[in-house]
Amino acid sequence: MAEDRAVPTVVSRVGAILRALSATENKGASTSAVARAADVPRPTAHRLLAALLRQGFVDRDQRSGQWFLGPELYLLGMRASSRYDISRHARGSVHRLAAATGESAFFSARRGDETVCLLREDGSFPIRSFVLYEGARFPLGVVSSGMAILSLMSDRDVDDFLDRVDLTPDWGASYSPGAIRDRIRGARASGFALNPGLVVEGSWGMAAAVFDAAGAPNWALTLTGVESRFRPDRQAKLGRLLLEEAHALSQKLARDNP
Repeated sequence: MAEDRAVPTVVSRVGAILRALSATENKGASTSAVARAADVPRPTAHRLLAALLRQGFVDRDQRSGQWFLGPELYLLGMRASSRYDISRHARGSVHRLAAATGESAFFSARRGDETVCLLREDGSFPIRSFVLYEGARFPLGVVSSGMAILSLMSDRDVDDFLDRVDLTPDWGASYSPGAIRDRIRGARASGFALNPGLVVEGSWGMAAAVFDAAGAPNWALTLTGVESRFRPDRQAKLGRLLLEEAHALSQKLARDNP
């Protein structure tokens, strides 16, 4: 029985370690950095990393000692992509948004209580925002993609998320439950979510949710840029473009993945 109770803990720790490595932008991480990011003791992190290394799920640079995601994950991901990877459908939407606005455009997916950025394309405007990048993970409600998804979840699911997750220690008072609920009301009224430089001052984002065939908001299209490009008089235009692309992509996904 003790062994049965230990299995979920081990699995959750392995998952946290792999997610921590996925957030390094392929730069790798030391054992200590992985332990901190996964919130596990360093000896435990080292033991699990060594076991994952033997299975090919992680790799290690022998000179630097840095850990990376391993080749076995790539092979497993290839097998899973036919079921879960819809980025091929979203690439056109991301390209059109970047070309039409000059901003950086993104496609993100919901994974549990987080969003993960899958695609990025930069537009012609020379000043960029680098809050989002391919592989970046944020809790729901932090960046505009997560707020767009959260705002279109049921009230019960929103309540459950806010009861379980406290964003203020990592993200500040702007992410209190009351502040998040205010932004949810705003997103529901307009159809799109706005992040007015809350993660990085001066870096703004707007997003619209994309729905699966069952009507669940599981993805989002996002535009990001500097504050001067997201003035109120331009937000309406950007929001309309986001909503049009999000609606078209939702319909396409419903047709191709019934």
